[in-house]
Amino acid sequence: MKLSVTGSEIITLTGQAVDKLIRAGDGDAALLYLYSIKTHGQSTETEAAKALDKSKGWVASAMAILSRIGLLDIKTDAGDAVPEPHEPREYTEDEVKAEMSSNTDFTIVVDETQRRLGKILSPDDLLRLFGIYDNLRLPPEVILQLITHCINESHTTGDGRSPSIRYIEKAAYTWEREGIFTIEQAEDYLRALEERKSVRGKIRRTLQIKDREFSATEKKYVDSWVDMGFEIDAIELAYDKTVINTGSLSWPYMDTILKRWHSGGIHTAQQVLEKDNKAGNGGAAAGQSGQKHGNPNSEEMERMARILNKTKEE
Repeated sequence: MKLSVTGSEIITLTGQAVDKLIRAGDGDAALLYLYSIKTHGQSTETEAAKALDKSKGWVASAMAILSRIGLLDIKTDAGDAVPEPHEPREYTEDEVKAEMSSNTDFTIVVDETQRRLGKILSPDDLLRLFGIYDNLRLPPEVILQLITHCINESHTTGDGRSPSIRYIEKAAYTWEREGIFTIEQAEDYLRALEERKSVRGKIRRTLQIKDREFSATEKKYVDSWVDMGFEIDAIELAYDKTVINTGSLSWPYMDTILKRWHSGGIHTAQQVLEKDNKAGNGGAAAGQSGQKHGNPNSEEMERMARILNKTKEE
């Protein structure tokens, strides 16, 4: 099979960089690295997220991996810049062995990690775990709390198998980025995650999604609505309008409705009803049909009121 790449622009990758990307085995990191090469490291984290149609959290996680394997230099004084590629040092197996033979806290972390995961860590696993311990400077108790969290997450949302060290490493970079360096901070963070999961569950039921979790894209939509400050009843009204107007759950359509409400400072069902009541009254003089020019008719208003009352009862 011969592959022909379209386009006239040529981008060169060193063999060393390609080897590191292959060893990392992370498609997100590889995609961001290609984007960074393409833009000569001159774009910001926000611009990268927009260009790749990803969240800033996704970009930050991929940046963290590229930093660990020595392909990006994250500068703290550069704001949210996506830095230019460079080649810093990597940990070696000899360094890890020396650390373990010195009976430091890392030895305890390794032993406890192997016990909790139920397996002996491979040399690559040890390198990644040592990076969490030495590079991120997460305290041993926080690392173990992180591993417990990842195990629980895997058992709840995955196939029941223990998480890989690569999965744990991604989570560790998220914790480091969130400034989680104590048990208390970890507990607060996990508590907030549980609250977010609970809200997602309520929204999933509101959207009539059963027997499955949200996809990654769906979760991005839902989290953005929650971050905007929408209450469940307003989301249910947006869902109702979406189904009435499109015949099914259209995520982009529903997202447009909620963004429009958000720009108008509307985040509750009561505020939606008040807005539509005003629109309906204002349009009454223009004609008999309440739906003209986008104004709700009385039947729609009654249906929305029923949804609001049902939400209050629940």
